Amino acid sequence: MEVLMPEPQIYVERTLAIIKPDIIDKEEEIEDLILRSGFHIIQKRNLQLSPEQCSNFYAEQFGKMFFPNLTAYMSSGPIVAMVLARNCAVSYWKELLGPSNSVRARITHPHSLRALYGTDELRNGLHGSLSISSAEKEIRFIFPEAILEPVPTGQRARDYLNLYVKPTLLAGLTALCKEKPADPMIWLADWLIEHNPNKPKLQYRISQ
Repeated sequence: MEVLMPEPQIYVERTLAIIKPDIIDKEEEIEDLILRSGFHIIQKRNLQLSPEQCSNFYAEQFGKMFFPNLTAYMSSGPIVAMVLARNCAVSYWKELLGPSNSVRARITHPHSLRALYGTDELRNGLHGSLSISSAEKEIRFIFPEAILEPVPTGQRARDYLNLYVKPTLLAGLTALCKEKPADPMIWLADWLIEHNPNKPKLQYRISQ
């Protein structure tokens, strides 16, 4: 009997994380927790939103009783916005954050970030996108220069590997055999970084 294996897929999901104004002093500590949880921080920006910008960012919450307090709170000081990447980034980040109400989080999810850093339902420390579609929308809002391209899967992924990845890897392995370095893994890693044909052409400046 022939067993059909699922086609390999290349998929790295992204989500938006925000460190809110009242815990901005915990930035380094929180970033360390993010990295140790398997995320990559691929973009980062320090900024302060105006009340109008906050109203636009949280437009889906417009009309709710807490909306004026939310926009006032989020515009009260600087924030740190980050684009996080990993497999299933949206769901993993939501799990790491815990319930939106920090009081409830301390009871039901005492080790979650909102339990550790938040105060109550409004001042809950951190923001996370609720879905993949909202993540794309929020990333474009905070990082308007971001390029969110569709990630190839199936045959498109194989074509991409054959066209862009395999030739570079083959050249690197050939050079490795000729060089015969003491530490081949480190040498090859450095070579691939140096000869990466897809080096980004744009440099994003982190706003202070």
